[in-house]
Amino acid sequence: MAVLVGVTALGAVLAGLMWLARRVRRRGIGDAMMGPFEEIWHPAGQRARIEIRVQEERAVPMPSPDDRLR
Repeated sequence: MAVLVGVTALGAVLAGLMWLARRVRRRGIGDAMMGPFEEIWHPAGQRARIEIRVQEERAVPMPSPDDRLR
């Protein structure tokens, strides 16, 4: 009986972590949650993520409909 309770509890924890991972990816809040840990254990990955964020912010804005064609 104790083994069944332990396996069920482990399954519930893993299912909760999977749900949390999907939610974090969908909302795009993974950087805020995992950023400090990634910086400690995988600094190259953190630098790559920062570079990607900078490139996204550097995107050329779309022209407004009121702008004349050049």
